[in-house]
Amino acid sequence: MSLVVDGIAELVTNDPERGPGRLGIVEGAALVIEDGRIAAIGPGGSLPGDRRIDVGGSAVLPGFVDSHTHMVFAGDRSEEFIARMAGASYQAAGIVTTVSDTTSADDDTLRRLTRGRLSAARSTGTTHVEIKSGYGLDVDAERRLLRLAGEFTDDTTFLGAHVVPPAFRDRPDDYIHLVTGPMLTAAAPHARWIDVFCEEGAFDVDQSRAVLEAGIAAGLAPRVHANQLGPGPGVALAVEMEAASADHCTHLTADDIDALSSSTTVVTFLPAADFSTRQPYPDARRVIDTGVTVALASNCNPGSSNTTSIPFCLALAVREMGMTAAEAVHAATAGGAAALRRADIGRIVVGARADLNVLDAPSHTHLIYRPGVTLTAATIVAGEVVYERGVTR
Repeated sequence: MSLVVDGIAELVTNDPERGPGRLGIVEGAALVIEDGRIAAIGPGGSLPGDRRIDVGGSAVLPGFVDSHTHMVFAGDRSEEFIARMAGASYQAAGIVTTVSDTTSADDDTLRRLTRGRLSAARSTGTTHVEIKSGYGLDVDAERRLLRLAGEFTDDTTFLGAHVVPPAFRDRPDDYIHLVTGPMLTAAAPHARWIDVFCEEGAFDVDQSRAVLEAGIAAGLAPRVHANQLGPGPGVALAVEMEAASADHCTHLTADDIDALSSSTTVVTFLPAADFSTRQPYPDARRVIDTGVTVALASNCNPGSSNTTSIPFCLALAVREMGMTAAEAVHAATAGGAAALRRADIGRIVVGARADLNVLDAPSHTHLIYRPGVTLTAATIVAGEVVYERGVTR
């Protein structure tokens, strides 16, 4: 059966052929959903269908694509966060605390916690997430986390190279051999992507390259945690390895931006992490003006960004990073899809998956104009309503 969504005041398509600007806005629109896909777009009141929903002058956007999360975890690091707010510096070593808490939790507990985070994300308009491992750091634990992540998304990322665990502190190269050998063999059947934290205090450029090369050889596509805590080789490595995305990118040099501008690598900014770690915000304007594709994601994790709210990230991006409202919305939808090399999500075009964020507002600009207010009235994934104001299905 077909479903008509009518009474749309502003339809954000992300198709410039449909309307002005990068958002391709259509005013006074309707759309038809069939078999979980967008079947037609037209003027309000003009499209036939078996069922009809009138959204009463709401804005309808593509669902947010959260292309960087660590959503499968257990434990609490609120004391660490409070200490940072009081002036302590961020230490990636805190990841080990989450590894202990997560490996101690059983599967049902991790499912329940992840389901709760995904429900919270859907209540603010997120329709698709990427989920990384990295809180196991041994063969069986990493495989388990990816298996569980695969119950919630088809974009799963093997991040065995998150940090060096304590048992390998004095022999990090031995840990790299484990990651690129038995751990990768166990993880690859459950993952689409391979990632590495290329940063001082985590993995150097040679170790990171070895991880990515092994992942590519195993059929996984590369991504990189890059330049979060300071300038470094992560972005250059991402471009060299033709990574889909370089994530964080808080500290970019002119050479980094030049390299990105001549590549297909997406820059995924994670402003909630910069907020939580008291890092400076990256200058998105400088990156966008060179033509680099930009994504915005939540980086949901317990240590440096314990949020699932993309609208919060949008507000930070506009207020602190030099982005316009349209650029931020595009980055959190089409940009996130590009970071995952997906053409079926992040846009409202005929043939795309019917992932919609229906706002209780007439325009996407209200996401920035009314920060901290939950504006999502309904979230639709593949044509099914998964969230309706106050009710998660």
